[in-house]
Amino acid sequence: MDVTHAVALALLGCGAAVLLLSALALLVLPGPYGRLHALSPAGSLGVPLVTLALALDAGPGRAAVKLLFIGALTAVTGPALAIVIGRTIARETEEDREDDAAGTQGARGADDATTDPMPRERPA
Repeated sequence: MDVTHAVALALLGCGAAVLLLSALALLVLPGPYGRLHALSPAGSLGVPLVTLALALDAGPGRAAVKLLFIGALTAVTGPALAIVIGRTIARETEEDREDDAAGTQGARGADDATTDPMPRERPA
């Protein structure tokens, strides 16, 4: 086993540990904000570490460049995606509070649960 392979194994182990800890935190933490917080390290640290390990083990070439691009893209877009999801959760929570205060059901209607992540369009 050469040094490159050992470093790749260490990076892979660290990336896998981050992904597993994020998955465990997802099961333990309550509420959407806690779960979103638990998933952020997986996208911004876990996946890039795994792709870096795979690129290092693949050696120089097109496969390594593709893996590094995937890791960099995930590291850059992960935090931005978490912000967008957090703002969407906050907006929906605010709308639900306003609807509850006004005594109306809002645009969702009575048969849609507030936990429905994909509200469906109603036929006209």
